[in-house]
Amino acid sequence: MRSHKRTGTVYLVGAGPGDPGLITVKGLSAIRTADALVYDRLVHPSLVDEASAGAERFYAGKAPGSVSIEQEEIQDLLIQLARRHERVVRLKGGDPFVFGRGGEEALALREAGIAFEVIPGISSAIAAPAYAGIPVTHRALARGFTVVTGHTCRPDDLPDWAALARASTLVVLMGLGKLDEIARGLIEHGISPKLPVAAVSCATTAQQETVRGTLATIAGACAHLEGPATIVIGEVARMHDDLAWFTAAGPSIDRIRTPFPEHIVALSA
Repeated sequence: MRSHKRTGTVYLVGAGPGDPGLITVKGLSAIRTADALVYDRLVHPSLVDEASAGAERFYAGKAPGSVSIEQEEIQDLLIQLARRHERVVRLKGGDPFVFGRGGEEALALREAGIAFEVIPGISSAIAAPAYAGIPVTHRALARGFTVVTGHTCRPDDLPDWAALARASTLVVLMGLGKLDEIARGLIEHGISPKLPVAAVSCATTAQQETVRGTLATIAGACAHLEGPATIVIGEVARMHDDLAWFTAAGPSIDRIRTPFPEHIVALSA
């Protein structure tokens, strides 16, 4: 390990799936006490505004098909900021350790001798289905669920279709652009083309939209959707028809500046 002096702590914070009210108490406290904030594209702007006026802000967003900043640059930035500041917050959509590359950043920080803390967030893998009225598990329909990414680092990094076909409920993140390929792969491995599927885009926000279909029809039905989207494949997807409760009235909590009791705000040293 390199012998750099530890001058600060980096907090890897999950911002949740979209609605700023879904951030954790500890995550919000980290933002408010940060000396520097490095945030992603899907982080709600009001959460960035929660940082103090004197905090440095750095946008590190990535869009599908284009990379504005390389992952290695982000990691180097975090290291340099931690050598200048006491508290650095790396704010990510969802949860840092669920397809958020938080593990890569934590390893880079450890190698550089920088202290870090992980503050989990609510992943869209469970929040998007919940906001669409879809329980990912149900005693009569699904006793477990599998979460995978539809985005791969290498073109030859193919999914294990046989294993995915055995999942009671399959939740796919970042898979909208490959939905047709995913559906065909599952059908070719024995899954019925009539299996229910739901796609939830922009979950927990005023732009949320849920599209229902089957493995055979879902790709065409989602042609108009834009990401981010969460795909739910399995019998539980049909429960959206009865349990959909969220309306496009906007985020459920819009007064996140309401102070929390002092005894639950303080971050650990």
